[in-house]
Amino acid sequence: GYQPCDPQVICNRVSHVRSCLEELQELAASRRSDLEASRQLWAFLQELEEAEAWMREKEQILTGKGCGRDLGSALALSGQHRRMLGELGGRRALLHQALQRGERLQASQRGSAGRLRQRLREVRQRWKKLEELTGLHQRRLRRALAFYQFAADAEDLAAWLQDLYRLASSDDFGHDDHSSRALLRQHRALLQQLEKQRGAVLGLRQQVASLTAPGGCSPGSRSARGGAAEEAAEEEVEAAAEEEEVVEVAVVDVQIRVVELEQLYGEVVEVALLRRQWLQDALAVYQMFGQVHACEVWLEEKEQWLRRMEVPQELDEVEVVQHRFESLDQEMNSLMGRILDVNQEVQQLLDGGHPSSEEVQACQDHLNSRWNRVVELVEQKKAQLSSVLRIQNYLLEC
Repeated sequence: GYQPCDPQVICNRVSHVRSCLEELQELAASRRSDLEASRQLWAFLQELEEAEAWMREKEQILTGKGCGRDLGSALALSGQHRRMLGELGGRRALLHQALQRGERLQASQRGSAGRLRQRLREVRQRWKKLEELTGLHQRRLRRALAFYQFAADAEDLAAWLQDLYRLASSDDFGHDDHSSRALLRQHRALLQQLEKQRGAVLGLRQQVASLTAPGGCSPGSRSARGGAAEEAAEEEVEAAAEEEEVVEVAVVDVQIRVVELEQLYGEVVEVALLRRQWLQDALAVYQMFGQVHACEVWLEEKEQWLRRMEVPQELDEVEVVQHRFESLDQEMNSLMGRILDVNQEVQQLLDGGHPSSEEVQACQDHLNSRWNRVVELVEQKKAQLSSVLRIQNYLLEC
C-alpha cells in the first residue's frame, strides 16, 4: 500500500537540488567570466598582432627607402616621411591606450599573465625600434636634402661664375671717355659681387667635408637598424649596396665640382682684375685723347688766325694787334700748362707699358709739333710787328 514520504526527506532532497543548482550557476558564471576574459585576451592579442604587423610594414618601408638621388627625389621622400610621421603620431595615441588596457588585462588574468606581459614588452620594444628607425631616417633625409641642396647651389654658383667670366673676358673697352667710364663703373660692381662671394667660395670645401663626414649621415649612409635589419631580405641589402655606390660617386662628383669652382673663381678674379686694368688704361687714353683734342682745336684756330693775319703798317692798327698778342700770350701760357700735363700723362702711360703706347706716342708727337708750329708762327708775327713798330716810331721821331 501507499506510504507517505517523510517530510524531512523531501526537505533534504529539495535542499540538495537547490545547492546543486547554485553550484551549477556558480560554475556557469565562472565559465562565462573565463570565456569573456579569454575573449578579451585574444581580442587584445589580435590587436597587438595587427599593431605589430603595421610596425613591421613601416619598418620594411623605412629600411627599404633611400634618401633619393637628387634634390627632387629627396624632397619627394621628405614629403612622404612627413606623412608617415603624421600617421605615426596617430598610431602612438592608439597604441598607448591599447597598452594601458593590456596592463589592466594583465592584472585580471591568472594563467596568461606571463604571456601577456611578454607580448606587451615585445610590442613596446618594437615600437621603440620603429621610432628610432623613423628618427634615423628623418636625420638621413635632412642631411640628404642639405647635401643635394648644396650640390644645386654649387651648380647655380658655377653658372653665375661662368656668366661673370664672360663679362670679365669681354674685349669691349669703350669707344670714348664716357663709354669707358660707364664700363669701368659696371666692372667695379662686378668686382664687388665677386668679393661678396669670396667667403662662400672659400667655405665650400669645409661645407662639403661636414656634409660627407663619417657618421654625418650623408645621402645613402646607413646606420644600425635594430631588429628590422635582421629581417631584411638579401635583395634589399644588394639594393642598399648599389645605392651606396651611387651616392659615393655623387659625393666624389661634388668634391670635384668644389675644386672646379675654386679654380673657376680664381680665374674669374684674375680676368676681372686684368680687365679693370685694361679699362683704366683705356679710360686714361681716352681722357688724354680728349685733352689733346681740346688743345688741338685751340691750336688749329690760332694757327689759321695767324696764317690769315697780315701785319698792318699803320701805328694804330699795330698797337691793336699787339694788344691781341698780349692776350694770346696769356692763353698760350695756360695752354702750355695743359700740354705739359698731357706730356706727363703720356710719359706715365709709356713707362707703365700701355698696350697702345705707339698710338699714344704718335698723338703726343703730333700735339707737340702743332704746338711748336704755332709758337714759331707767333714768334714770326711778333717779329714782324716789332719791325713795323720800330719803323713807325722812327718816322714819328723824324
